[in-house]
Amino acid sequence: MTIRIASYNLHKCVGSDGRRDPGRVLDVINALGADVVALQEVDRRMGARPATLPARMIEDETDFEVIEQPRTGPDSLGWHGQAVLVKRGARVLGVGGIALPGLEPRGALSVQVAIDSGAPFTVIGAHLGLRRMDRRAQWRRLAQELRHHAPHPALAIGDFNEWSAKRGFEVLTGFHVHAPGPSYPARAPFGRLDRLVTCPQIRVVHMGVLDTPLARKASDHLPIWADLAGIVQRARPL
Repeated sequence: MTIRIASYNLHKCVGSDGRRDPGRVLDVINALGADVVALQEVDRRMGARPATLPARMIEDETDFEVIEQPRTGPDSLGWHGQAVLVKRGARVLGVGGIALPGLEPRGALSVQVAIDSGAPFTVIGAHLGLRRMDRRAQWRRLAQELRHHAPHPALAIGDFNEWSAKRGFEVLTGFHVHAPGPSYPARAPFGRLDRLVTCPQIRVVHMGVLDTPLARKASDHLPIWADLAGIVQRARPL
């Protein structure tokens, strides 16, 4: 049995054509067919950080729930721009914000979730810094978080802002780094900035990039997805 995890940098709902259109962003999210979606840049960057993707639109136009999670400001959807959506019917067992080190304020979201009657697993959604020295420090913090959940399944997914295929992930000994494909820039993608990191018991069965005409317009990133095995075991009876 597999579950589908996805990640999407919304670019504050501003597309590659310069238009802000949350409706088409939601159409792209729906097309992913995912159980859990980690989102980046859901809020404006400056000031009070208000949401650019309205929670009410998510509730009305998708099968996802806006879960209770830390928020940067009273009108924000996410924590430092990160938000995690889960399919209706999933059990959310815990949510926490993670402050990340670096020159600019960055944060990640850790969500413990169970799909249907399966056992819980942890998804960390992250958007890492522009400087590699900051990203390495951020990975040290995230690696601690991933190891904290062992032996239960855990993964991190998001816009990691790393252009290199090998450098920058040195602290992730024992984990697997996956790059589903070119996701940036959306109009003519060649950079594999959006990736996922899995613990040893999780197996990636299939993965890819949602590259459609609408996705190329809706944001400056294309969304990534991965079908994972080794997560959905039956929960042990109490």
